[in-house]
Amino acid sequence: MTDDQRPRALITGASRGIGYAIASALAGLGWDLTICARTEQPLLAAAEQLRTTGVDVKSLVADMSEPDAADRVADNHLATSGRTDCLVLNAGMGLTGPWQDFPVRRLSRMLQVNVETPYRLVQRLLPSLRETAALSPDRGARVFAISSMAGVVSQPHSSGYGASKAALISLCETLNVEESEHGICATAISPGFVDTDMTAWVRDRVDPTEMIRASDVTELVLALIRMSRWAVIPNVVMSRPGSTIWRA
Repeated sequence: MTDDQRPRALITGASRGIGYAIASALAGLGWDLTICARTEQPLLAAAEQLRTTGVDVKSLVADMSEPDAADRVADNHLATSGRTDCLVLNAGMGLTGPWQDFPVRRLSRMLQVNVETPYRLVQRLLPSLRETAALSPDRGARVFAISSMAGVVSQPHSSGYGASKAALISLCETLNVEESEHGICATAISPGFVDTDMTAWVRDRVDPTEMIRASDVTELVLALIRMSRWAVIPNVVMSRPGSTIWRA
């Protein structure tokens, strides 16, 4: 493949955890990448490591809680990339607490990171996703949103977080209704606890060795990007072993 024919993915929150695992897997398959994260040094280290596979990696420091983050990320990606084969909406914020005491300012920031910025990113990148899908009439283009089990079933102290993740699932469903005929397929991935830094707060109750692996989420993404555009998968729920079917 020439440089402008190699597939390219834009991945948010890609310096660690699920985002980095997906980026590393795609780089291993020869995908060029645009990655972003909030903290500069881990992002630069991730980009340097990903480049060892021989792919092109563009990196951008971006705080998804800032109102202009989506526009900056989209503009940077579009200015340096000729295509968008895959958009991975992984950056997220998880804040919990009793409904009665949960600060509204925290809710507003979480909704900005988990819902509004992803919404705006899809909106800004739709023309590029459509153009890329047209270049790949069988494969199309894919959008992945890393949601959560909290967006599927109610959990105590997760009113705001659960609502934001349920919104991501709904956004993927609506994106499919509007854009799947143009070759754009969206999938929300809704796992229970995944062994990353994001679940450090619950390790006193849940053994990390019993959590879902970031590599498990990555395997789902790889399987879905290999599918044709004719397979639309709106949401994949990943539960953990136990006596209830949807177990965080």
